[in-house]
Amino acid sequence: MPITTCVFDAYGTLFDVGAAAAQAAREPAHAALANIWPTIARDWRLKQLQYTWLRAVAGRHCDFWQVTQDGLDWALEANGLSNDATRARLLELYWELAAYPEVPAMLTTLKERGMATAILSNGSPDMLNGAVSSAGIGDVLDAVLSVQSVGVFKPHDSVYDLVRDHFGCARSDVLFVSSNGWDAAGAAGYGFQTVWVNRAGEPMDRLYASPTHVMPDLTQIPELV
Repeated sequence: MPITTCVFDAYGTLFDVGAAAAQAAREPAHAALANIWPTIARDWRLKQLQYTWLRAVAGRHCDFWQVTQDGLDWALEANGLSNDATRARLLELYWELAAYPEVPAMLTTLKERGMATAILSNGSPDMLNGAVSSAGIGDVLDAVLSVQSVGVFKPHDSVYDLVRDHFGCARSDVLFVSSNGWDAAGAAGYGFQTVWVNRAGEPMDRLYASPTHVMPDLTQIPELV
């Protein structure tokens, strides 16, 4: 069946999760980040994801903002930083993450071709709305769907159910796009057509399903529909 609905993960897929640390590192007040911000950004993201998985397995769900703060606190301590002002600035910037350069044009093209478009994310509604507003892409999205409504993080099937329930579409009608290999695999196992946006050139995850397509960025997404 033809694709009717294009759904995107948010963090790392549409929005650059390294942008907060990169921006803070350029500010004189946070000069301690200048040489280590890539490590901070990497550790922060890794712990943020790990905490979602561990909470999902343990049945101990919380708001994504909590795991975002917890992940940052771990990353700062691991790298020997304890500046409260730097912590506060990094968290402030996380609400204003930059979209990747190709995102606005890609989403506009999908809408021009008659596609329904949406975000499906671990992020809380407030966080997602802030990022969408900051990036100026709200007018090319039909829905912003958050795991908060089902109380469990990805890749639980109930999260992917949100797409089917909202749009009333078959699983095979959906193209799901994520920069997280495990997320693309989870969506593929659920029955979506999937794209893994492998920006870092990482190996394929050894999981129960594999993404339908692998791309280095989002530029060619419209060609699939």
